Amino acid sequence: MAIEVIKPGLATTVQDAGRPGYYNVGIPLSGALDQYALRVGNLLVGNDEGAAVLEASLLAPELVFRASAIVAITGAEATPKINGEARPRNESFAVKADDRLTFDFMKSGARSYVAVAGGIDVPVVLGSRSTYGLGALGGFSGRKVAAGDVLPVGQPRSAARAGRKLSSELTPSYPKSLELRVVTGLYFHRLTDEAAQSFFEDTWTVAPEADRIGYRYRKGRPLSFRERKQPFGAGSDPSNIVDAGYPYGSIQVPGGLEPIILHRDAVSGGGYAMIGTVISADMDRVAQMQPNNLARFVTVDMATALKARAEYKARDAKLRSLLSA
Repeated sequence: MAIEVIKPGLATTVQDAGRPGYYNVGIPLSGALDQYALRVGNLLVGNDEGAAVLEASLLAPELVFRASAIVAITGAEATPKINGEARPRNESFAVKADDRLTFDFMKSGARSYVAVAGGIDVPVVLGSRSTYGLGALGGFSGRKVAAGDVLPVGQPRSAARAGRKLSSELTPSYPKSLELRVVTGLYFHRLTDEAAQSFFEDTWTVAPEADRIGYRYRKGRPLSFRERKQPFGAGSDPSNIVDAGYPYGSIQVPGGLEPIILHRDAVSGGGYAMIGTVISADMDRVAQMQPNNLARFVTVDMATALKARAEYKARDAKLRSLLSA
Protein backbone atom coordinates (compact mmCIF):
# COMPACT_ATOMS: atom_id res chain seq x y z
CA MET A 1 0.00 0.00 0.00
CA ALA A 2 1.27 3.49 -0.80
CA ILE A 3 0.08 7.08 -1.19
CA GLU A 4 1.26 9.25 -4.07
CA VAL A 5 1.62 12.99 -3.54
CA ILE A 6 0.09 14.90 -6.46
CA LYS A 7 0.27 18.35 -4.86
CA PRO A 8 2.19 18.74 -1.60
CA GLY A 9 0.30 21.67 -0.10
CA LEU A 10 2.15 24.42 1.71
CA ALA A 11 4.11 22.42 4.27
CA THR A 12 3.08 18.76 4.59
CA THR A 13 5.28 16.48 6.66
CA VAL A 14 5.23 13.04 8.22
CA GLN A 15 4.75 13.34 12.00
CA ASP A 16 4.07 10.99 14.88
CA ALA A 17 4.00 11.43 18.67
CA GLY A 18 7.52 12.87 18.61
CA ARG A 19 11.13 12.24 19.49
CA PRO A 20 11.62 12.83 23.25
CA GLY A 21 14.91 12.16 24.98
CA TYR A 22 17.34 14.12 22.80
CA TYR A 23 16.61 17.71 23.78
CA ASN A 24 19.82 17.81 25.83
CA VAL A 25 21.87 17.34 22.64
CA GLY A 26 19.89 19.91 20.65
CA ILE A 27 17.38 17.64 18.90
CA PRO A 28 13.83 18.84 19.62
CA LEU A 29 10.63 16.91 20.24
CA SER A 30 9.20 17.33 16.74
CA GLY A 31 6.03 15.27 16.22
CA ALA A 32 2.53 16.53 15.49
CA LEU A 33 2.01 20.11 16.64
CA ASP A 34 -1.56 19.18 17.61
CA GLN A 35 -1.04 15.99 19.57
CA TYR A 36 -4.73 15.53 20.31
CA ALA A 37 -5.63 15.60 16.60
CA LEU A 38 -2.89 13.02 16.01
CA ARG A 39 -4.32 10.68 18.65
CA VAL A 40 -7.88 11.09 17.36
CA GLY A 41 -6.89 10.27 13.78
CA ASN A 42 -4.90 7.19 14.71
CA LEU A 43 -7.52 5.77 17.06
CA LEU A 44 -10.23 6.29 14.43
CA VAL A 45 -8.34 4.08 11.95
CA GLY A 46 -7.27 1.46 14.50
CA ASN A 47 -3.60 2.47 14.77
CA ASP A 48 -1.45 2.89 17.81
CA GLU A 49 -2.26 6.45 18.92
CA GLY A 50 1.27 7.67 18.21
CA ALA A 51 1.61 6.23 14.69
CA ALA A 52 2.92 8.37 11.84
CA VAL A 53 0.45 10.52 9.90
CA LEU A 54 0.61 13.41 7.45
CA GLU A 55 0.43 16.89 8.97
CA ALA A 56 -0.69 19.60 6.55
CA SER A 57 -0.24 23.28 7.41
CA LEU A 58 -2.69 25.94 6.12
CA LEU A 59 -2.92 24.50 2.58
CA ALA A 60 -3.59 20.75 2.46
CA PRO A 61 -2.15 18.34 -0.13
CA GLU A 62 -3.72 16.39 -2.98
CA LEU A 63 -3.11 12.66 -2.65
CA VAL A 64 -3.88 9.46 -4.58
CA PHE A 65 -4.23 6.12 -2.80
CA ARG A 66 -2.61 3.27 -4.73
CA ALA A 67 -4.62 0.60 -2.87
CA SER A 68 -7.74 0.44 -0.73
CA ALA A 69 -7.36 1.85 2.76
CA ILE A 70 -9.13 3.15 5.86
CA VAL A 71 -8.55 6.89 6.37
CA ALA A 72 -9.49 9.60 8.88
CA ILE A 73 -9.03 13.37 8.66
CA THR A 74 -8.73 15.38 11.87
CA GLY A 75 -7.63 18.82 12.96
CA ALA A 76 -8.50 22.00 11.08
CA GLU A 77 -11.96 22.61 9.68
CA ALA A 78 -11.24 21.76 6.04
CA THR A 79 -13.68 19.49 4.23
CA PRO A 80 -11.94 16.41 2.76
CA LYS A 81 -13.19 15.14 -0.60
CA ILE A 82 -12.72 11.79 -2.30
CA ASN A 83 -12.98 12.16 -6.07
CA GLY A 84 -14.75 15.47 -5.46
CA GLU A 85 -17.30 14.07 -2.99
CA ALA A 86 -17.26 15.50 0.53
CA ARG A 87 -16.38 13.15 3.37
CA PRO A 88 -16.72 13.77 7.11
CA ARG A 89 -13.91 14.91 9.37
CA ASN A 90 -13.25 13.02 12.61
CA GLU A 91 -14.70 9.81 11.18
CA SER A 92 -12.98 6.86 9.53
CA PHE A 93 -13.95 6.03 5.95
CA ALA A 94 -12.85 3.62 3.24
CA VAL A 95 -11.05 4.56 0.04
CA LYS A 96 -10.35 2.44 -3.03
CA ALA A 97 -7.31 2.13 -5.23
CA ASP A 98 -6.77 5.28 -7.34
CA ASP A 99 -9.14 7.38 -5.21
CA ARG A 100 -8.02 11.01 -5.00
CA LEU A 101 -8.13 12.99 -1.75
CA THR A 102 -8.43 16.79 -1.91
CA PHE A 103 -9.44 19.45 0.62
CA ASP A 104 -11.36 22.71 0.82
CA PHE A 105 -9.50 25.62 2.38
CA MET A 106 -9.05 25.66 6.15
CA LYS A 107 -11.95 27.70 7.52
CA SER A 108 -10.65 27.49 11.08
CA GLY A 109 -7.58 25.83 12.51
CA ALA A 110 -4.18 25.73 10.83
CA ARG A 111 -3.28 22.02 10.66
CA SER A 112 -5.07 18.98 9.22
CA TYR A 113 -3.99 15.39 9.82
CA VAL A 114 -4.34 12.47 7.42
CA ALA A 115 -4.29 9.18 9.33
CA VAL A 116 -4.19 5.91 7.38
CA ALA A 117 -4.68 2.44 8.83
CA GLY A 118 -1.18 0.98 9.13
CA GLY A 119 0.49 4.39 9.52
CA ILE A 120 2.97 6.11 7.21
CA ASP A 121 5.80 3.58 7.15
CA VAL A 122 8.93 5.71 6.79
CA PRO A 123 12.10 4.64 8.66
CA VAL A 124 12.38 5.16 12.40
CA VAL A 125 15.16 7.65 13.28
CA LEU A 126 16.09 8.06 16.96
CA GLY A 127 12.88 6.36 18.00
CA SER A 128 10.49 8.35 15.81
CA ARG A 129 9.24 8.74 12.25
CA SER A 130 8.69 12.48 12.73
CA THR A 131 10.21 15.02 10.37
CA TYR A 132 12.64 17.55 11.83
CA GLY A 133 13.17 19.85 8.89
CA LEU A 134 16.00 22.00 10.28
CA GLY A 135 18.07 18.89 10.90
CA ALA A 136 16.95 17.03 7.75
CA LEU A 137 16.05 14.20 10.11
CA GLY A 138 13.31 11.59 9.99
CA GLY A 139 10.08 11.69 8.02
CA PHE A 140 10.27 11.24 4.24
CA SER A 141 13.93 11.90 3.38
CA GLY A 142 14.10 14.46 6.22
CA ARG A 143 11.94 17.04 4.43
CA LYS A 144 8.46 18.19 3.50
CA VAL A 145 6.75 15.93 1.00
CA ALA A 146 6.92 16.96 -2.67
CA ALA A 147 4.92 16.23 -5.80
CA GLY A 148 5.74 12.74 -7.06
CA ASP A 149 6.71 11.31 -3.66
CA VAL A 150 5.28 7.85 -2.95
CA LEU A 151 4.73 7.32 0.77
CA PRO A 152 4.72 3.73 2.06
CA VAL A 153 1.92 2.62 4.38
CA GLY A 154 2.25 -0.15 6.96
CA GLN A 155 0.07 -3.19 7.51
CA PRO A 156 -3.31 -2.23 9.03
CA ARG A 157 -4.39 -3.74 12.32
CA SER A 158 -7.47 -5.91 12.56
CA ALA A 159 -9.15 -3.02 14.42
CA ALA A 160 -9.19 -0.88 11.26
CA ARG A 161 -12.73 -0.24 10.07
CA ALA A 162 -14.81 2.50 8.49
CA GLY A 163 -17.55 4.33 10.38
CA ARG A 164 -15.78 4.94 13.69
CA LYS A 165 -16.72 8.50 14.81
CA LEU A 166 -15.51 11.03 17.34
CA SER A 167 -18.28 12.19 19.65
CA SER A 168 -19.27 15.85 19.64
CA GLU A 169 -18.24 16.28 23.27
CA LEU A 170 -14.66 15.31 22.38
CA THR A 171 -14.51 17.35 19.16
CA PRO A 172 -12.43 20.53 19.56
CA SER A 173 -13.26 23.87 18.00
CA TYR A 174 -10.74 26.38 16.70
CA PRO A 175 -11.81 29.93 17.57
CA LYS A 176 -10.13 32.88 15.89
CA SER A 177 -9.55 34.52 19.27
CA LEU A 178 -8.51 32.75 22.45
CA GLU A 179 -6.73 32.97 25.77
CA LEU A 180 -3.41 31.22 26.33
CA ARG A 181 -2.48 30.36 29.91
CA VAL A 182 1.06 31.23 30.95
CA VAL A 183 3.24 30.44 33.95
CA THR A 184 5.70 33.31 34.30
CA GLY A 185 9.33 32.35 33.82
CA LEU A 186 12.77 32.75 35.33
CA TYR A 187 13.33 36.05 33.53
CA PHE A 188 9.91 37.64 33.92
CA HIS A 189 11.39 39.87 36.62
CA ARG A 190 13.61 41.44 33.94
CA LEU A 191 10.54 43.22 32.48
CA THR A 192 9.67 46.67 33.73
CA ASP A 193 6.45 46.95 35.74
CA GLU A 194 4.72 48.61 32.79
CA ALA A 195 5.80 45.87 30.35
CA ALA A 196 4.82 43.09 32.77
CA GLN A 197 1.34 44.61 32.88
CA SER A 198 0.92 45.38 29.17
CA PHE A 199 2.02 41.89 28.10
CA PHE A 200 -1.08 40.46 29.76
CA GLU A 201 -3.37 43.39 28.94
CA ASP A 202 -2.78 43.57 25.19
CA THR A 203 -4.35 41.51 22.42
CA TRP A 204 -1.67 39.95 20.21
CA THR A 205 -1.99 38.88 16.56
CA VAL A 206 -0.43 35.74 15.05
CA ALA A 207 2.24 36.73 12.52
CA PRO A 208 2.32 35.17 9.01
CA GLU A 209 5.66 33.45 9.64
CA ALA A 210 4.38 31.40 12.61
CA ASP A 211 5.51 27.81 12.01
CA ARG A 212 6.59 24.55 13.63
CA ILE A 213 9.62 26.22 15.22
CA GLY A 214 7.81 29.10 16.87
CA TYR A 215 4.61 31.12 16.89
CA ARG A 216 5.36 34.84 16.56
CA TYR A 217 2.82 37.43 17.77
CA ARG A 218 2.53 41.11 16.85
CA LYS A 219 0.55 44.31 17.47
CA GLY A 220 0.91 44.46 21.22
CA ARG A 221 2.89 47.23 22.86
CA PRO A 222 6.68 46.77 22.77
CA LEU A 223 8.03 45.36 26.02
CA SER A 224 10.78 47.11 27.94
CA PHE A 225 13.39 45.39 30.09
CA ARG A 226 14.98 46.80 33.22
CA GLU A 227 18.32 48.40 32.57
CA ARG A 228 21.36 46.55 33.84
CA LYS A 229 24.98 45.98 33.01
CA GLN A 230 24.84 42.96 30.72
CA PRO A 231 26.77 40.02 32.21
CA PHE A 232 29.73 38.51 30.38
CA GLY A 233 28.46 36.18 27.64
CA ALA A 234 25.12 37.93 27.14
CA GLY A 235 24.32 40.01 24.07
CA SER A 236 24.01 43.78 24.15
CA ASP A 237 20.20 43.99 23.99
CA PRO A 238 18.39 44.03 27.36
CA SER A 239 16.36 40.99 26.21
CA ASN A 240 19.60 38.96 25.91
CA ILE A 241 20.85 36.61 28.62
CA VAL A 242 23.76 34.25 29.00
CA ASP A 243 22.65 31.17 27.07
CA ALA A 244 20.11 28.94 28.83
CA GLY A 245 17.85 26.01 27.99
CA TYR A 246 14.46 26.74 26.39
CA PRO A 247 11.48 24.80 27.76
CA TYR A 248 8.90 23.58 25.25
CA GLY A 249 6.26 26.33 25.09
CA SER A 250 8.53 29.04 26.46
CA ILE A 251 8.00 32.66 25.39
CA GLN A 252 10.89 34.87 24.37
CA VAL A 253 10.69 38.49 23.19
CA PRO A 254 13.76 39.40 21.10
CA GLY A 255 14.38 43.13 21.38
CA GLY A 256 11.19 43.45 23.43
CA LEU A 257 9.09 43.61 20.27
CA GLU A 258 7.36 40.36 19.31
CA PRO A 259 6.69 37.42 21.64
CA ILE A 260 7.55 34.01 20.19
CA ILE A 261 6.13 30.78 21.63
CA LEU A 262 8.64 28.00 20.95
CA HIS A 263 6.93 24.91 19.53
CA ARG A 264 7.95 21.35 18.78
CA ASP A 265 10.78 22.04 16.29
CA ALA A 266 12.41 24.83 18.32
CA VAL A 267 16.07 24.85 19.28
CA SER A 268 16.78 23.70 22.82
CA GLY A 269 18.57 26.79 24.10
CA GLY A 270 19.96 30.23 23.37
CA GLY A 271 20.45 33.77 24.56
CA TYR A 272 16.96 35.28 24.83
CA ALA A 273 15.16 35.81 28.13
CA MET A 274 12.18 33.51 28.62
CA ILE A 275 9.46 35.56 30.30
CA GLY A 276 7.03 32.66 30.68
CA THR A 277 5.85 29.32 29.37
CA VAL A 278 2.48 28.46 27.80
CA ILE A 279 1.07 25.53 29.77
CA SER A 280 1.24 22.14 28.07
CA ALA A 281 -2.56 21.81 27.93
CA ASP A 282 -2.76 24.85 25.63
CA MET A 283 -0.02 23.97 23.14
CA ASP A 284 -2.38 22.09 20.78
CA ARG A 285 -4.48 25.25 20.65
CA VAL A 286 -1.44 27.31 19.68
CA ALA A 287 -0.77 24.87 16.82
CA GLN A 288 -4.22 25.51 15.34
CA MET A 289 -3.96 29.31 15.26
CA GLN A 290 -3.97 30.82 11.78
CA PRO A 291 -2.12 34.03 10.84
CA ASN A 292 -4.08 37.07 12.07
CA ASN A 293 -5.89 35.08 14.78
CA LEU A 294 -5.91 36.87 18.13
CA ALA A 295 -4.56 35.84 21.52
CA ARG A 296 -4.54 37.18 25.05
CA PHE A 297 -2.00 35.83 27.53
CA VAL A 298 -3.37 34.99 30.98
CA THR A 299 -1.11 34.35 33.94
CA VAL A 300 -1.79 31.21 36.00
CA ASP A 301 -0.02 29.51 38.86
CA MET A 302 1.51 26.04 38.87
CA ALA A 303 -1.51 24.48 40.59
CA THR A 304 -3.77 25.70 37.78
CA ALA A 305 -1.33 24.42 35.14
CA LEU A 306 -1.22 20.98 36.77
CA LYS A 307 -5.01 20.86 37.02
CA ALA A 308 -5.29 21.72 33.31
CA ARG A 309 -2.80 18.96 32.48
CA ALA A 310 -4.82 16.46 34.52
CA GLU A 311 -8.00 17.50 32.66
CA TYR A 312 -6.18 17.10 29.32
CA LYS A 313 -5.09 13.58 30.31
CA ALA A 314 -8.61 12.74 31.47
CA ARG A 315 -9.96 13.73 28.05
CA ASP A 316 -7.33 11.47 26.43
CA ALA A 317 -8.42 8.58 28.66
CA LYS A 318 -12.04 9.10 27.63
CA LEU A 319 -10.99 9.27 23.98
CA ARG A 320 -9.17 5.94 24.25
CA SER A 321 -12.08 4.34 26.02
CA LEU A 322 -14.59 5.39 23.36
CA LEU A 323 -12.49 4.77 20.24
CA SER A 324 -10.62 1.63 21.24
CA ALA A 325 -13.77 -0.46 21.47
